[in-house]
Amino acid sequence: MGLFTKEPSFAHGTAPKIGILLINLGSPEAATPAAVRTYLREFLSDPYVVEIPRPIWWLILNLFVLNTRPKASAARYAQVWTKEGSPLKVHTERQANLLRGYLGERLKQPHVVDYAMRYGKPSIASKLETLKAQGCDRILLLPLYPQYSASTTATVFNTAFEIIGRMRNQPAVRTVKHFHDHEGYVKAVAQNISDDRVKNGRGDHLLLSFHGVPRRTLELGDPYHCECLKTGRMIAEQIGLKPEFYTIAFQSRFGRAEWLKPYTTEVISQLAKKKIARVDVVCPGFVSDCLETLEEIAIEAKTGFLNAGGRELHYIPCLNERDDWMHALTDIVLKNVLGWNNTATPDNLKNSHEHALRLGAKK
Repeated sequence: MGLFTKEPSFAHGTAPKIGILLINLGSPEAATPAAVRTYLREFLSDPYVVEIPRPIWWLILNLFVLNTRPKASAARYAQVWTKEGSPLKVHTERQANLLRGYLGERLKQPHVVDYAMRYGKPSIASKLETLKAQGCDRILLLPLYPQYSASTTATVFNTAFEIIGRMRNQPAVRTVKHFHDHEGYVKAVAQNISDDRVKNGRGDHLLLSFHGVPRRTLELGDPYHCECLKTGRMIAEQIGLKPEFYTIAFQSRFGRAEWLKPYTTEVISQLAKKKIARVDVVCPGFVSDCLETLEEIAIEAKTGFLNAGGRELHYIPCLNERDDWMHALTDIVLKNVLGWNNTATPDNLKNSHEHALRLGAKK
């Protein structure tokens, strides 16, 4: 096998394009134990996700996790699965389609918008190859994670760079590390909460639940915890909430190690015991609804709150395809492609093509 992957055919005189690749976590191909097992194997084999010595983790993963977890996880996926498939994939695809339209009005250079998943399909590799084949010589990688973490954003970049590293004619690459404090994103989350209050009333307490990571990652220098706290604080300030009326917590704990605290499950139980009748929950770390929001919060956490004595736990959906969020996402893209000007004109492209033909290039 050669060092480089095969290059797509090249046509002289074709205007180069900017590629914008939205990247999300991914999901199984179906809500079945077999599909979930395939997905979990790829996801949990990533050393960026599980930072345990490989030989030890290989035994745990293959002897225990993959033999016990897929069936239970498949049942959870089945509760939120749609006719179109995984909610995460459906929303990500819709966001890419909308972004294509929004950018068409504001980005006057030739460009292509697409999406990929870090785990599962469509893969980052397949989409990078597609963007190259479509003539993209500049590519913006935009993980849809507002807060940076090594276990999310960094593994996306590492995977993309490995793929690009095998390309003979490599595109210029830019990355969006995070947008946790982007004004448009924060305002969109705050307005989403306000709109929900108009429609469904206002709870007695607001819980901002972010995906959890092991506490050890914070001690090793991962900025995720700090960025989550900043996002939560900015959202609360935007809607005028005093500190005593909201809590920032972390969900999705896995294994026995200590994770970022406070844990969402424990906060919900404490609020119920304090006789807080209604708790509203929003998940600002997810821009698309998925298993972690629709099942873990809207179903599982709600049941936990009721069992602990609470009266109502109300889940506020993610940003999904909200117009203000799509405008914010467009602004994020435009800011990060600034200066990537394409100076090619129809005349000089034609001249370039004719010159190449004179030198023996294929038509």
